[in-house]
Amino acid sequence: MKFEISKHAHEEIKRRGIPVNIVEAILQNPQQIIDEYGNKKAYQSIIKIETVKDYLVRVIVNDAVDPAKVVTVYRTSKIGKYWRQP
Repeated sequence: MKFEISKHAHEEIKRRGIPVNIVEAILQNPQQIIDEYGNKKAYQSIIKIETVKDYLVRVIVNDAVDPAKVVTVYRTSKIGKYWRQP
C-alpha cells in the first residue's frame, strides 16, 4: 500500500523526534493495525528509542483515501493503554 504523509504528520514527526525511517518501517510492517475513530487506523509497533526505553509508536492513517494518508504520528510509554492482545 502507498502512503502519503500529511504536512501535519511531518511536523509532528519532527517535533516529537521520531525518526522518519521508523515511521516508514512501521507503515510497511506494523506489529498491529488497530481500528480507530472514523475511517482511521493506528499502525503501531513497540520500539526502543534512544536505546533506553520501549515506546509504542502509533502512526494514525486514513486508509479510506488513495493513497492512504498519514494523519499524525506519536510515541507513548503507555503501551498497555493501546496494545491489543490477540
